Amino acid sequence: MRNDPVSAAAAVLTRVGGPANVTSVAHCMTRLRLGLADPSAVDEEALRSLPGVLGVVDGGDVWQIVLGPGVVEAVTAAVEDLVARAPGSTAAEPSGAGDLAAEGARIKEGLRRRNATPLKNGLRRVAGVFVPLIPALIGCGILAGLNGLLTNAHLLPWLTPALSAVASAFMALIAVFVGINTAKEFGGTPVLGGAVAAVVVYPGVAKVTAFGVHLSPGQGGVLGALLAALLATRVEKWCRGRVPGALDVLLTPTVTVLVSGLVTLYGLMYAAGAVASAVGTAADRLLATAGALAGLVLGGLFLPLVMLGLHQALIPIHTTLIEQQGYTVLLPLLAMAGAGQVGAALAVYVRLRHDVSLRTTIRSALPAGLLGVGEPLIYGVSLPLGRPFLTACAGGAAGGGFVGFFAMSGTKVGATAIGPSGWALFPLLAGNRSPAMTAAVYAGGLLTGYLVGFLATWATFRPPVAESGEKAGGRAGRGVVTAPVHHGGEEATD
Repeated sequence: MRNDPVSAAAAVLTRVGGPANVTSVAHCMTRLRLGLADPSAVDEEALRSLPGVLGVVDGGDVWQIVLGPGVVEAVTAAVEDLVARAPGSTAAEPSGAGDLAAEGARIKEGLRRRNATPLKNGLRRVAGVFVPLIPALIGCGILAGLNGLLTNAHLLPWLTPALSAVASAFMALIAVFVGINTAKEFGGTPVLGGAVAAVVVYPGVAKVTAFGVHLSPGQGGVLGALLAALLATRVEKWCRGRVPGALDVLLTPTVTVLVSGLVTLYGLMYAAGAVASAVGTAADRLLATAGALAGLVLGGLFLPLVMLGLHQALIPIHTTLIEQQGYTVLLPLLAMAGAGQVGAALAVYVRLRHDVSLRTTIRSALPAGLLGVGEPLIYGVSLPLGRPFLTACAGGAAGGGFVGFFAMSGTKVGATAIGPSGWALFPLLAGNRSPAMTAAVYAGGLLTGYLVGFLATWATFRPPVAESGEKAGGRAGRGVVTAPVHHGGEEATD
């Protein structure tokens, strides 16, 4: 797909009902997201069988196609171009994927059927509000870290105030962007969502008294902005159905901003502020009193969340912690899941010496895995094989326990932005100790995850006897879809 994104895009469009069936095109770090007018037109089995497609998530009107980092950008651009031009022909049918990919598709289909619930669909929509903000969070987080290093080293004092302004401006106004994206995601007018969410960060709210106390600009943070924009969307829709057409352009925006703004000031900001404070307090107490156990649980369970695409629902929590404390202490713990995945994949690579195809897949996916992007290894390796997925979770639990132990001992490791993990998280690390100590604890967690994931997989994963290909259905070196594939692939997500 990387070599010919146009053909790949045409093949994808063929299997989702053609360009005319596509209503929206977007992407995140690894997934192509297609809004579809008629989801029933999708040929899901054929879509999953495309070479380079690592997984498919049926979200109803929005389908997600996992392509991996680097590839997804090129294919998305090609899809947008083809949809815009609505060509009458598409690329030729690529050949089917191997048995391992087919097994991964079978497991993924079962997961999709069990997890298409209103709650999880709602979480995916909330994630859709925050995913577009990740590039800005990453860029500003790195600049904030660089500014901190320069300030502590007393270097370039003429530059650090400017860097601070550039790095902090987005976070100061993030509520507005959350409001715009919320209205867009839930069917409202984006600018009205942004206008109501702006109330949360407007300095003048300090003059407003609610429940006997003065409000503070930014009180409630992104949670307050999200709720305010959701309310604005509901009020706007209510007005659209009742206001006469001749007055709609005047009354609907006015009523939407007035009603939603007042409710935000005299209710949502206070409530969301209490919730946001509780989130920060709970995170601190959890790590201080049970850091090792919390790291063990969070690091061990994060891969199933990634597999289901629900990990992005944690973004509001991360963002709230960054707003309050300057960094999120949860992300480094969760990042250990990627380390366990890398260790497990390396063990499979060593065990299956004669499986050229799978070893090629692992070599291609490992760079992304080292940078914390887990989908290629999940859908291409560990989940179809079954047991390596469980041992990868064990590696993540061990790494999370390591970092959590140090947090319990008083050394907190956090990240100033969300998005990257693995090695890519080093420039974004922050904490209550020196930068060297913070980086050392995080590196120790990664090494623990790599080691435990590798050893657990090495000890429990047994290559089939037919690895040479003589007893594996006549396919040389592809014996990986016999017994081992059923040793826990589906049970891992129950």
